[in-house]
Amino acid sequence: MRWAQGLDKLGLGLYFVLCIFAILNIYSVDPGSGTRQAVWFGVSLFVGLLIFLTRTKFFENLSGIIYIIGVLLLIGLFPFGKEVMGQKNWYKFGPVSLQPVEFAKIGTALMLANYLSNPDFNIKNRRSLLTALAIIGLPALVVLAIPDVGSLLVFMAYFIALYREGMSGWFFGFIAILAAVFLLSLAVAPLYVVLGIVVSAGIILLLNSRRIHWNALSVAGIAGGILLLSGLSFASPFVLEKLPKHQRERIEVLFKGERAFRDTSGYNLLYSKTAIGSGGLFGKGYREGSVTQGKFVPEQSTDYIFCTVGEEWGFLGSSLLVLAYSLFIGRIYYLAENQKTTFNRVFGYCFAGVLLMHFSINLAMVMGLFPTVGIPLPFFSYGGSSLLAFSIMTAIFFKLNYADKNSLV
Repeated sequence: MRWAQGLDKLGLGLYFVLCIFAILNIYSVDPGSGTRQAVWFGVSLFVGLLIFLTRTKFFENLSGIIYIIGVLLLIGLFPFGKEVMGQKNWYKFGPVSLQPVEFAKIGTALMLANYLSNPDFNIKNRRSLLTALAIIGLPALVVLAIPDVGSLLVFMAYFIALYREGMSGWFFGFIAILAAVFLLSLAVAPLYVVLGIVVSAGIILLLNSRRIHWNALSVAGIAGGILLLSGLSFASPFVLEKLPKHQRERIEVLFKGERAFRDTSGYNLLYSKTAIGSGGLFGKGYREGSVTQGKFVPEQSTDYIFCTVGEEWGFLGSSLLVLAYSLFIGRIYYLAENQKTTFNRVFGYCFAGVLLMHFSINLAMVMGLFPTVGIPLPFFSYGGSSLLAFSIMTAIFFKLNYADKNSLV
């Protein structure tokens, strides 16, 4: 069939595998939620079909409007959002809930791709770089004010696209260390973090020494950066004290162990690890998991869905799921790198980066390697707005790739 030429069958096939396997696991936890997720999957397919029938330039031309709508929806949460556990993350429309941050990620990816594809854009130019950072920073600041730390971390994914388009390794490394220092030093002694800063800065300097023009200004900038990081590490304990009790405990669980908070913030993690560990090599069988069927993990159909896979499908099933995600994310990066236009490439890198952040943080979270921050597993966690938003990004990218492969240019 000529119309199918240019469709990436491997990528789309992996998307269907992830979504269908997700519905099965959600149904195992809660049949009602599994049925609703299947309905949302049908809605996502319909929206994806509409995207494939849309002109390719539609998203590029309207990226600014989509971006502004996404930011306004985030701001609208303050007066109109529904508060859940101290965070106004949702709009409530009768039985339907909408999480606008998922759609703001789409708008940010489109806007960044549009700006970076401008012929006048030069990432080495300070004004161009600051504008690109502002595109990422505006929705990120609103998310921080909500506060939604998990989604804020996901916005770091867009820096991968900037790095691909020529942002210096020194600046990229500085941003990464800035985020890591603040998070780690919330629960680790600041002096150890400062030591880590010095070592990390030394490594980055060594890797970039040939590109740095050593003068008084560069030395002052490096010294200022280290002082800023050090200041953040010493200030973070005061920030930790100001966090709500449940958020503070989620960070402390990572270092003190879930058993120290087994009746509060460590409860989910304790039973999540129990479920994963009890699955063994081959699992207990579909709908045969004692932890899953006993409803011991409160968020098991959403953020902690991976522990259902671990218990019922075992190490083998979990490994195959991780492999499927790795192949899908790797496929997006591969296709993005081979696009003919900057817009397509940047959007692909943004999409793959967002998936990578969600996937990495969620799995680390349910295994106790990262604090619980409320990050869903893409296509897998129960939630209509999450599934729809990720499906829209999938459809947009594969539509761009389809047009790219059928282009005569």
